[in-house]
Amino acid sequence: MTTSTPSATQITEKLHDYYTMVDSGDIDGLVNLFAPGATYQRPGYDPIVGRRELHSFYSSQRVIQSGHHTIVKILVDASDVAVEGEFEGRLKNGQTVELRFADFFRVDEELFFDVRNTYFFSPLV
Repeated sequence: MTTSTPSATQITEKLHDYYTMVDSGDIDGLVNLFAPGATYQRPGYDPIVGRRELHSFYSSQRVIQSGHHTIVKILVDASDVAVEGEFEGRLKNGQTVELRFADFFRVDEELFFDVRNTYFFSPLV
């Protein structure tokens, strides 16, 4: 069986699906967009590895209660993807947040997210 590299259109559609699932709270759906051994790195957390840890992060560890992602730009270069966006939401402690973010994904041949790294546009340092 021959595998082919996913197209930029397929990757872009999958990313839009991902953010829609995050915003709607579809944890099972969004976790299944990742490869079984995927790695997610996010400021303030140890690397999150595998679907089980991703599920745990989204269901209990994530400090965000609810919100909405707005995608500003998606750049696709073969299997590497950069996303620029904005997020508005509420944290579990009741605080509201508005911030800009950048996500970098690597997509495998089967269109699963293999790597995700998130960066926040925030004056922390």
